[in-house]
Amino acid sequence: MAVVRPREPAGQHHAVHPASHRSDPREPPLLRHGVDPVTGTPTNPLARTEPSVSMMRMARLADAAPGPPPAPHYAETVPKFTAWACVFLTDQDGRAVQLHATYSPSHPWQFPGGTMDDGEEPLQTALRECHEETGLMVKGPLRLLASVFTPPGGSWPYGTVGWVFDGGFLTPEEIRSITLDAEEHDDVRVLAVEDWQGLMPAQDFARLEAVMSARATGTAQQITWGWGDV
Repeated sequence: MAVVRPREPAGQHHAVHPASHRSDPREPPLLRHGVDPVTGTPTNPLARTEPSVSMMRMARLADAAPGPPPAPHYAETVPKFTAWACVFLTDQDGRAVQLHATYSPSHPWQFPGGTMDDGEEPLQTALRECHEETGLMVKGPLRLLASVFTPPGGSWPYGTVGWVFDGGFLTPEEIRSITLDAEEHDDVRVLAVEDWQGLMPAQDFARLEAVMSARATGTAQQITWGWGDV
């Protein structure tokens, strides 16, 4: 329906007076103060906004919050080690079985063993390495005889940790069946402890004596071992 307004008399004009500015009650309060309520940015380029005291306090607390460093960062700050494991074998008379290494003039005679592979446990490493280096499947008691710590030295930038397990007593047939990996070892000998002394560096011989003592007494040894003249 159309609305009909009365016509004004001729010669009369409807006066229009500018209305005084009043703020729209529907206008958001923050907008009236020059700040967009959604983005928080000033709508007036001359307007200034200051962070609240509570926000600044929260930021300071977050920066100073105690707690451990992230695991990857912490891992970079601690010493690094490589690990190895080996098997101590003797004949039926208790004479030590050792292999002559082609790759280490400073440690020529060694127990069958080697470096731990990713995902292995120490005993698994010892059994695998013994089989690879001698062809033997060890059936001994496999109890721990010694743990060996070596600090960084020589050309190796890390320390090492190692474990020596009791591989038991080999029969003459088992000793004769030993098959060496020519890339790592070129001889195998079975000797009484006193006969080994002249063939080994002093610290290597001391380790042999400690391992033999551990088997005899049932008490595992803790050994610190050096690199020698690598």
